[in-house]
Amino acid sequence: MATRAPSGRDRPRDVAERQAYIDALPLPAAIVAMRGSRLDIRASNAGFAKLEATACKRADKLLRRIGAADAVGRVLSGESSSERFQWRDGGLIEGRHFTVTVSPVTPGSEFGRRVLVTLLERTGEVRAGESLRRQTLTDPLSGLANRAGFVEGLDLRIADDGADGQALVLVDLARFSRVNECMGSLGGDELIITVARRLLGQLRGTDLLGRTGANEFAIAVRIDDGPGDVLHVARRVEAALSQPFRLSDFEIKIDCAIGCVLATDGGATDDAEELFRHAQLALKAAKLSKRVEVYQPAALDAARRRFTMETELRRAIERDELSLAFQPLFSLATGQISGFEALARWDHPDGAIPPSDFIAVAEDCGLIVPLGRWALDRAMRTLAAWDATAAYTLPLYMGVNLSPIQVARDDVAAMVSGALAAHRMSGHRLSIELTEGVIVSDPDRASRMLDALKACDAQVAMDDFGTGFSNLASLQKLPIDVLKIDRSFVTDMLGDPDRIAIVRAILSLAQALGMSTTAEGIETPETARLLAALGCTTGQGYHFSRPLGGDAALAFALSALG
Repeated sequence: MATRAPSGRDRPRDVAERQAYIDALPLPAAIVAMRGSRLDIRASNAGFAKLEATACKRADKLLRRIGAADAVGRVLSGESSSERFQWRDGGLIEGRHFTVTVSPVTPGSEFGRRVLVTLLERTGEVRAGESLRRQTLTDPLSGLANRAGFVEGLDLRIADDGADGQALVLVDLARFSRVNECMGSLGGDELIITVARRLLGQLRGTDLLGRTGANEFAIAVRIDDGPGDVLHVARRVEAALSQPFRLSDFEIKIDCAIGCVLATDGGATDDAEELFRHAQLALKAAKLSKRVEVYQPAALDAARRRFTMETELRRAIERDELSLAFQPLFSLATGQISGFEALARWDHPDGAIPPSDFIAVAEDCGLIVPLGRWALDRAMRTLAAWDATAAYTLPLYMGVNLSPIQVARDDVAAMVSGALAAHRMSGHRLSIELTEGVIVSDPDRASRMLDALKACDAQVAMDDFGTGFSNLASLQKLPIDVLKIDRSFVTDMLGDPDRIAIVRAILSLAQALGMSTTAEGIETPETARLLAALGCTTGQGYHFSRPLGGDAALAFALSALG
């Protein structure tokens, strides 16, 4: 018990009651009044006395040290009903943490105008919270900051030193998944730890390193000479990671992609999260270019346009706002129309968007599957409607392109058989056009898919033949009906003997394999005659017709058929 000397106005009975009241509290506490400008401690308990002894020996000094004097004054004057604040006694690590509460003694109490000051110790709670927070901001494998921790650290650097001169370097390890596949997760963990050590060995004490993804590291550095400095850092990192890694009994070499961005005060890159997004755009470009890339503002504009286009494309597919155009295909030997190629079109309110733009976005975000299904169904529905309008089965087929992404993710055979059945269409009136990459990247899977398509009686055409890296051995074994000669070989071929030689070689190959051929991009009658003389089966291009809408295409076909 810590008994205070009574003031001249306090009776012994009052002092005893105050002391009994304060001693009954299970936490450090004191009853305080103001005498002039001084704090007057009327009673305190043993817990408070212990703090006095360890903190500053005197109670009034202790209260001033924790900032209670002003709070006591506001509560006594009625300016505030009560006050509560946090106080730390000592340093960040070894210090003790308290919640200090200043509240009036029960109104009407015989104790008079006094306040009760209590200190609730929260040291264990605070340290547990800090420990948990450190865990949430730290990568448990490497011991480095994780994405959240790295961004927080970068924000602090920008707040303390300003954005100018700050740079961010992102490093992505290539073939990391193969290490996990071949050596197991322990091998992958060992690689991550080794990479972290190598990167730390290349950095200065002021640099910040974090593991921001499964196979991604981030480095925040301060530079003095703009892009030149950050490229120097990137080259140093690249050189460090180019040396082989020894993992168990294996020695492996890991390639990496590196993207960089420089921060600017007051610009779009003075925020850590925004800076990180910009670095990721540069990293994405580096994965494609196979070299170190520095962020360019135009890349962000392009990414935002693609994101906006993705949202609008999803809505357009859901609302059936896309359409098909149809480009006629003609027999070069007879001059008769033989079919159409269905081409997706998007008439956006702000203007038509080229298929090369929105199809690339659809492939990136996964919309290519519903888009491809829609295109096939619409093409078959249109052909069935043409038959109904003409009142007989037109001698025409429809060519529909399928994306490599859709082929990889969708059950193409089931989709095709379902569309044919839904519109009561014979399979021989459908030609599925696939690129070389779909067919030759996985010949076994391609063979199974093509066999299933042939079971539906559909034709299979290899689109843009000659622009990729065809595996001729696989080509010989696969049930392909048509080789489509890319327009890059057909356009202006009359004045280019090399192009003529390439086209002649493709035609000879197709003839040897028992396949028919279609030439794209025929723009002049002379080109059409030359291709016919070389033995090309079918042609399409502006010489015959531009792509047409559904009604115009039907009128064109009926006129051509006589």
